Amino acid sequence: MTRTRTLGTLATVVGFLAFVEFTSGVLQGYYTPMLSDIARHLGIHDADVNWFEGAQLMLSALVVPAFAKLGDMIGHKRMLLISTALTAAAGLVLPFTDSFGLFLVAWALMGFYVVWLPLEIALIWSRSRRLEGRSGITAKAAGILVAALEGGAIIGALAGGALIDVLPLTVVLLVPALLVVVCFFVVLVGVKESPEPTGGVFDTVGVVLISIALLCFTGGLSMLRLDGGLVNPWSWAVVVLGILLVVPFVLWELRHDDPIIDVRMFRSPALGPVFLTAGLFGVSVLGAQAPLSTFVRTDPEVYGYGLGTTGFATSLIIGIYLIAMIVGAMLFPVIARALTPRLTLLGASLLVCVGFLLFLPFHGSYLQVVTNMVVAGIGSGALVAALPAAAASAAPSTQTGVATGLTNSVKTVGGAVASCVFGIALLHGVGGAAAEGTAGSFAGYLTVWTVCGVTALVAAVLLLFVPKEAFTDRTEAVEEAAPVA
Repeated sequence: MTRTRTLGTLATVVGFLAFVEFTSGVLQGYYTPMLSDIARHLGIHDADVNWFEGAQLMLSALVVPAFAKLGDMIGHKRMLLISTALTAAAGLVLPFTDSFGLFLVAWALMGFYVVWLPLEIALIWSRSRRLEGRSGITAKAAGILVAALEGGAIIGALAGGALIDVLPLTVVLLVPALLVVVCFFVVLVGVKESPEPTGGVFDTVGVVLISIALLCFTGGLSMLRLDGGLVNPWSWAVVVLGILLVVPFVLWELRHDDPIIDVRMFRSPALGPVFLTAGLFGVSVLGAQAPLSTFVRTDPEVYGYGLGTTGFATSLIIGIYLIAMIVGAMLFPVIARALTPRLTLLGASLLVCVGFLLFLPFHGSYLQVVTNMVVAGIGSGALVAALPAAAASAAPSTQTGVATGLTNSVKTVGGAVASCVFGIALLHGVGGAAAEGTAGSFAGYLTVWTVCGVTALVAAVLLLFVPKEAFTDRTEAVEEAAPVA
């Protein structure tokens, strides 16, 4: 009876958190159809819209480690509320400004929503601590949350595209902001705090060091994307400086009693490959979507490649891809029970690999592109659901928020690097015709697909070295020994 009651309470919490992830999905899908309208509203060139993505990725990489650690220390619900409030406040700025600078800052601050999923997974993991089959319960809950996220992305994209045709931009931009406000009260009323926060002293020095390192690294990547950035030595110098600044951060964290990021977790045979997989996965899930969209929009009669699809036909491809991700997220716990979580993660990585490598020979028809996206989407959905759940189950009990947050941070860094590399690749060989409208050269698209496929294959190989019973329920003795020898 106690187990049934506990499971019922947990299911209720998951239901409220699913609404949070639905809102997150809406934010991720809603704005895509109207980016050109936003550019006209702000009086900027379409190419400058890329700064929105870059600024939000930079903020994401910065806030996830700090908020995840604070979630472990003072409560995951509390940090979920704070991040939701900040996202809502930033969203309410967007409809009422035509200043590019202010809009860019507000857009970046909306990136606080990226901490929602890792905080939710950590909260579910902590609340299921007394239940048998804790890893399976967390994995199933993660699948539900990701399904809600992808469903929200589909509805958000369709709603955004429909509303921008009939309503003023100010009204259209207000809709997601109000939804986030509702989301705040859903968390406030419907979600109970995770039990037994760890407490401790916040590692302010560690946060400052990693923030400076990430700002330099991602800022340098952004500089490389500017005109002449590749041949500008200062761009490369900033990137290298960002990498070098990781060294003092690691040295500080190794000496600190309660570090913001326990870097020893990267040496864990179970956690290390998960973090690397997340970074490699970020290449395709965050870096490849814009090139795929621009490829199918390219007119084959003019440029010799692409599909020449309309905006609606392109949105259908995106929608089918997101549905495939939902299927993958929901299948993960089922297949993980039949096999093991490790083998399921490995299989998901191989699906992403196959899906993108299929683009190399098969990219000449709508059906071929959709088929490739479905294969990659099923694997991607499983990875989105599985990685934070796997990190939570493999991490020490006092570091679940940090571990799940690190999967997002590393994935974001992987996406930022891929965004830079793909942007450079698509500029390679561009001639006069390409400069008039297309996103880049055909050789650049081949590079994108190859890199996405190869990085997914590398992730699968890394997972071969994870202990066979990783990401399953552990005894307390194993849990305490698991961190970091």
